[in-house]
Amino acid sequence: MMIEIKKLKNWQAPEDWFEIQTIDAHTGGEPLRIIISGFPKLRGATLLEKRARAKNDFDQIRKALMWEPRGHADMYGALIVDSDTPNADFGVIFIHNEGYSTGCGHAVIALTKVFVETGLIKKTEPVTEVKMDVPSGFIRSFAEVRHGEITSIGFHNVPSFVQQMDSIVNVPGLGNIRYDLAFGGAYYAFVDVAQVGLDCTKEYHDELIEKGALIKQAIMTSVKMDHPTEPEMNILYGTIFTGPPKNSNNHSRNVCIFAEGEVDRSPTGTGVSARAAIHYARGEIGINESITIESIIGSTFSVKIDEITTFGKYQAVIPEVRGTAFLTGKNTFWINPNDPLKDGFILR
Repeated sequence: MMIEIKKLKNWQAPEDWFEIQTIDAHTGGEPLRIIISGFPKLRGATLLEKRARAKNDFDQIRKALMWEPRGHADMYGALIVDSDTPNADFGVIFIHNEGYSTGCGHAVIALTKVFVETGLIKKTEPVTEVKMDVPSGFIRSFAEVRHGEITSIGFHNVPSFVQQMDSIVNVPGLGNIRYDLAFGGAYYAFVDVAQVGLDCTKEYHDELIEKGALIKQAIMTSVKMDHPTEPEMNILYGTIFTGPPKNSNNHSRNVCIFAEGEVDRSPTGTGVSARAAIHYARGEIGINESITIESIIGSTFSVKIDEITTFGKYQAVIPEVRGTAFLTGKNTFWINPNDPLKDGFILR
């Protein structure tokens, strides 16, 4: 006799199990797990205070959702909180395998898609605007809508600037490496992948992680990040290797190694923002000139400079990043207090 597997849909977890619900999406292949219920209310006057509260008091939930067995080493997440800015629709805290990031372009695109597609924010043609506070600042995103369908998503990022250009760092095992240091919502070191004898492709995945981590560590120990307004931004988030595109219609390719050896499947929204600042500083692109950048799997973001501004002591650009996102599922996760692996584990 066949068991009625459908009955599992009605099964309820015991009351002492902790339940968290999420909606999952991806942007250019990079995942986003949006927590929609189960996370405790975060107290704090600002988004950064709420982020500190999440880190200090509830970090086990981040690990349980990002790490195995519910997630994986390259999972990424978003926790929705009250906004700081009066006219923002919401605030968001970004989470990943190592902790909490300052900005995230792929997450902005995915959040916009999810909130507009599900009707949480009313879909209007031809453009639906979404406003959010993120740790690095205030973001305006927009979904372009045609005949009721979202055709593309973009956002205007925070001021992005170059701190160092054509700098040299000695990396143990690699020797002298030339890099640019720039901010696009997070700090990145940009390195031409040819310097390490690799290419920005899937076959070099492990080697890119290894060398990216070595470069990040060397720069972190020798250079101080210098964000003009917010000391909490002064963290080198990752190494971005750049290389030639595989599609000749595109400008170039990015591979971002961040957190605890995570590899961004997308071209990295904050990364292409920082690259726009670098290319403008070198005179390689001008205002409103769009370039398309590939990821390690070939997905693309386009970026252009909307305006030039001053940000503290830096000449900065306001980038506009465009991409696409797709919903992938709705999940209910349980944390059994008797499970010895309830808080998750990570293998890299």
